Amino acid sequence: MVSSRSLLLAASIVTLTACAGSHELVPSDADVVLAEHLLDAPDPAQPGPFQVRALYYGSGEDKRRPEFRDSVAVVTDSVDASKLVDLGSSEGSRTRYWGFGAEAFPINGRVWHPEGEGPFPLVLVVHGNHNMKDFSDPGYAYLGRHLASRGFILVSVDMNFINGGVRQENDARGWLLLKHLAAWRSFNEDPEHPLHGLADLDRVSLIGHSRGGEAVGHAAAFNRLSHYPDDGSVEFDFNFGIRSIAAIAPVDGQYLPTGRHVPVSDVSYLVFHGSHDGDVTSFHGLRQYQRTELTPGTDQFKAAVYMYRANHGQWNEVWNSRDWGPRSGRTLDLSVLIEPEAQRHMALVYLTAFLEATLKDNPAWLPLFRDHRVAGDWLPDTIYITRYQHNSFVPLADFEEDIDLTTGSTAGVHIAADSLSTWREEPLVLRSRNRTSTSNQQQTQAARLSWEQDSTDVVPEYRIAFDDPPRELRAETTLDLLLSPDGGSEPDSLATPGAFTDLSVRVTDAQGNQTSVPLSAYGPIRAPLEIGVMRRNMDKSRFGRTWEIVLQSFSIPLGDFHGIDPASIREVALVFDLRPKGTVIVDEIGFAEPGPAFLRARLPQPLPASAN
Repeated sequence: MVSSRSLLLAASIVTLTACAGSHELVPSDADVVLAEHLLDAPDPAQPGPFQVRALYYGSGEDKRRPEFRDSVAVVTDSVDASKLVDLGSSEGSRTRYWGFGAEAFPINGRVWHPEGEGPFPLVLVVHGNHNMKDFSDPGYAYLGRHLASRGFILVSVDMNFINGGVRQENDARGWLLLKHLAAWRSFNEDPEHPLHGLADLDRVSLIGHSRGGEAVGHAAAFNRLSHYPDDGSVEFDFNFGIRSIAAIAPVDGQYLPTGRHVPVSDVSYLVFHGSHDGDVTSFHGLRQYQRTELTPGTDQFKAAVYMYRANHGQWNEVWNSRDWGPRSGRTLDLSVLIEPEAQRHMALVYLTAFLEATLKDNPAWLPLFRDHRVAGDWLPDTIYITRYQHNSFVPLADFEEDIDLTTGSTAGVHIAADSLSTWREEPLVLRSRNRTSTSNQQQTQAARLSWEQDSTDVVPEYRIAFDDPPRELRAETTLDLLLSPDGGSEPDSLATPGAFTDLSVRVTDAQGNQTSVPLSAYGPIRAPLEIGVMRRNMDKSRFGRTWEIVLQSFSIPLGDFHGIDPASIREVALVFDLRPKGTVIVDEIGFAEPGPAFLRARLPQPLPASAN
């Protein structure tokens, strides 16, 4: 495989040249941010040692899909989805086209698996909504071949028959994923079956793209329910070993049982989104990220990756740049997009690392999720914003508890500020509404802090003090927080999209000792990135703003605060001493115990002063 660094260097030159006279792009800072490689682990995008085999399973009589009619190695039974999906006025025409209706949906899948007896972890990937006659499931062949070479079974699930003009059907998509797992259970239980014993149903992951990205959350929730939330006459009996789910550019809120967003718990969660997504034009997966509850005492985690210049479709080899279907070239500015091979390379890196961690208990790549800078030469040359939270995280302040600015998330936490021009808590919003969502909220509260130093010697700061820490603190414990500069809605905000800034993080122990570190040593602190999706620069009139607030994770080992006793830390402060004015948004400040993999991973050097 061509290295991502070589591939993207050429691609970036071509794409940026093509952008002349079009939307402005924030220049890539990869030469600074991705300048080092610090992980002592092999590149997860490289193929593994297994020989790969491929096969189809399906109805054996599919009218439109010859591979599921003539080439199936295993014939599967159809399922009745009529209580979960309403085909509406198109039911007659759809039934004539496909040869079946909702009462007889097929269980069709294309499989890549390692050669060998198994059992191997099982991964299902499902597409989202697209033209039902432009079949989407072949678009993940690159994932299938790669993951099978590394010891995973990957099934690309066919749900093209539910695509097109159907609405409010994502519950059915999630249920169909579980029906595929039920088929694999029957394969495993039959000693005469050609796939007997191949899949490990205690090590399962679900990956979904677009509507499929929402559907994997529904599948994880339905997996633990005994009845369908919208109709108790439909009984569930699943209980598969789903350990993790991953969402690629997902929608959110298309299915709302009892009028509420579906909660997800007891799984690890990964989501990624492209800044130049022409279909789901905001990072709606952040909402599912917020709702995902990790199980205490496990190694579960959740992570989010925002990739600059990536679009909606290029993670699928069939969809590619057609975020708006055949009209894409007339409606969307395709010249700004990163190369398709680069976007899919990013998926190989992150999805492989995620599946190795969650299905094979291999933590070697976990630092990639905490700080993408450690994987310098693995990632395509573009800009990333990443977010990570381990199940051990305990908040000092997540701003969800009340309307009192001076209280934290646990008893005994006290918040104060000096010389700030703005100090308030507010809901974070998305750049735009997706048509299937009920709100443009990110479903989280955060603190907005603005400062402008005057002629006095007083340095603006924001302090969080506590009588007792919410957990035992050691040198290996990390101080975690989410932060982003504001995107230009206030006069004192950073003027240049993508511009670096900096501030200090100070801790004080019970003896009064204080020390600080620059936050830029733990990740890039950038102003939000300029986004131009529509042709003729119509983004502002359509979406209201040409950037989106995506908070970046920062994780600081307490041992990096030299000269203090980590066990007796009693105050954490953000000190605005490195820039004369600005605005930042901050959330989820607290402590975590990230584990041995993080302790072994070296951190990159601070960004050079010229970049700050």
